[in-house]
Amino acid sequence: MTSKSAAAAARATVYGYPRQGRNRELKKAIEGYWKGRVTADALRETAAGLRRTTWRQLAEAGIHEVPTGDFSYYDHVLDTSVMVGAIPARHRAAVEADALDGYFAMARGTQDVAPLEMTKWFDTNYHYLVPELGPDTVFTTDSAKQLAELEEALALGLAARPVLVGPVTYLLLAKPAPGVGPGFEPLTLLDRLLPVYSEVLADLRAAGAEWVQLDEPALVQDRTPAELNAAARAYRELGALTDRPKLLVASYFDRLGEALPVLAKAPVEGLALDFTRSAAANLDDLAAVGGLPGKRLVAGVVNGRNVWINDLEKSLATLGTLLGLAGRVDVAASCSLLHVPLDATAERDIDPQIVRWLAFARQKTGEIVTLARALERGTDSVAAELAANRADLASRAGSAITHDPAVRARSAAVTEADTHRSQPYGLRAAAQRDRLGLPLLPTTTIGSFPQTTELRTARAGLRAGRIGTAAYEERIEAEIREVVAFQEEAGIDVLVHGEPERNDMVQYFAEQLTGYLATQHGWVQSYGTRYVRPPILAGDISRPEPMTVRWTRYAQSLTDRPVKGMLTGPVTMLAWSFVRDDQPLAETARQVALALRDEVNDLEAAGASVIQADEPALRETLPLRRADRAAYLVWATEAFRLATSGIRPDTQIHTHMCYAEFGDILTAIDDLDADVISLEAARSHMQVAGELAAAGYPREVGPGVYDIHSPRVPGAAEAADLLRKGLAAIPGERLWVNPDCGLKTRGWTEVRASLENLVTAARVVRKELDGTVS
Repeated sequence: MTSKSAAAAARATVYGYPRQGRNRELKKAIEGYWKGRVTADALRETAAGLRRTTWRQLAEAGIHEVPTGDFSYYDHVLDTSVMVGAIPARHRAAVEADALDGYFAMARGTQDVAPLEMTKWFDTNYHYLVPELGPDTVFTTDSAKQLAELEEALALGLAARPVLVGPVTYLLLAKPAPGVGPGFEPLTLLDRLLPVYSEVLADLRAAGAEWVQLDEPALVQDRTPAELNAAARAYRELGALTDRPKLLVASYFDRLGEALPVLAKAPVEGLALDFTRSAAANLDDLAAVGGLPGKRLVAGVVNGRNVWINDLEKSLATLGTLLGLAGRVDVAASCSLLHVPLDATAERDIDPQIVRWLAFARQKTGEIVTLARALERGTDSVAAELAANRADLASRAGSAITHDPAVRARSAAVTEADTHRSQPYGLRAAAQRDRLGLPLLPTTTIGSFPQTTELRTARAGLRAGRIGTAAYEERIEAEIREVVAFQEEAGIDVLVHGEPERNDMVQYFAEQLTGYLATQHGWVQSYGTRYVRPPILAGDISRPEPMTVRWTRYAQSLTDRPVKGMLTGPVTMLAWSFVRDDQPLAETARQVALALRDEVNDLEAAGASVIQADEPALRETLPLRRADRAAYLVWATEAFRLATSGIRPDTQIHTHMCYAEFGDILTAIDDLDADVISLEAARSHMQVAGELAAAGYPREVGPGVYDIHSPRVPGAAEAADLLRKGLAAIPGERLWVNPDCGLKTRGWTEVRASLENLVTAARVVRKELDGTVS
């Protein structure tokens, strides 16, 4: 593979690792702390134990340099805000009174103080807390967390590399604080922020850090010349420091593009690049700048975002090319392993042969080590691993699960007419108003209601065989009766059945579709203590039988008010799964859409007058580069329309999106051709309503007035104020009233009070509009 000296320098490393522990010990400890059952000291000890276990496992597996600082109680971007002293004014008293409680107040809010806004981390389903900055922001250094974790790892005798969010990405992710006037750009604070990073780097160097990793994923997006100049200035200044560790600037999720020459010229000792997404572009760009002579290149050749085994020989070919382009080439995953589950060997319910196709964090670590060993010692040293890898890849490619001729024939037969409703929106809207007879500012919820301990116990009992199907279904019916009765009593206009039968909005459907695999232990952090088990989309997709009709029909039998049929849309079914990588995403989306189309049609036939197909992932799956977006949005919106267009004009289609930057996809939202869309708006202060109005969005909209990701109960006056802000942008006849998102993670006490306040707010504002109280 080129020179022996270059190969001998290869090391294995990772950028980050799952935080939760094998049995989600961190989640349990944090939630116990919130409830007063776990002390702060006990929480800290649990966290320290998880970190020690992770580092030791990585070192024993052959990782030469373990990451520190990537661990978090809630979110690593929030940790960065603490590190640089960017504490919002409304949270300062709480932080000063108790740092840990203040930290969680920023993340979750309190009854009196709103939390930081939350949104998606680039195109993943991980949520970060958005920094709030303003022209008066004063940064101060707090290196305590980073120093403590580094010292813990060094005390174990390990080579450790602290990992920090880079200063440019941090500012590009930030938003102006509430009350800051228009025109303020957080990036203008760079010169104020860099001295803090300089102090952190000096502190880490004094504590024994040889290298520090600065993550700059924002630089893989399209950046203006001013932003690129800011990056150049940042790393010119940090690189010029005399009292600092060696700097590794890491990028991931896409090609570095025009930022690559900026960083290649910077006085830093290493770069990390993603060679799984746009690998050819990063290779070509690296060659075009003359490589990285004398510098360290960390090559992300193992996919950190998906769960399929690596093609080791293909990765070795890439690494062989890279050896001639850098002073030293190390091997890593393409990004932090935070985005995959912990260990595939824990999955006892998946066919052992199929498990061999899978690589979770521990298996990916093994792949990284194997590749590094091959670089260092030659391919003969890993001949057995390469042979096993070839056999597993062949097994997957030849499996019947990956190819269903009937599914492929149906997909090929789809016509343009199949992807459009039979009437335009204006005619449909009139027919729907006549059929539904809803008041001005109709109220509804997004779908799920609290998943109680009794529900989870019943579900676990059914899986374990402790209760039978009949007893389980009686429990579900009892829950639906309670949910419907509460909504009627509260005065909600369009009801839901509460989804008590669903473990997760994607997994529930995946378990009933062919081609999907469900895991038992494949937990991945979504935000804070919220973990999900993304199903694995392994083969061609079809729907053997109805999935939701029974429960929707039962709920509708309990009330004269309309009950929404509730589905998860095709793009979200892909985005929140580990999707197959052996065919184009557009083809997989079409297969899922056809399966959902059958469900939509059956719901309508069963009497549903309102059907909601949630697409919260439409924005998060948007490619990071603008040049790649148009093609994605064509197939994504087409898939949604294919799933929802086979119904009568007077059946109302809803969709839902949450916690994303919607401004980039306003045209696509229109192209979905949904009759009503509900969106997150409470934390972002109704920003989306103004964006939709400015774009001329013509359909009905429900911008959320209740932030369900916080335990606080919004008062009726607060909800009414948000509604008035919405009305400033959207006419009352097109405005709905609803929470930001589903209520699954909340408790009944806060949900009852919050929804009652929501209905009261709607009635107050409705009276202001038409002089009547409904």
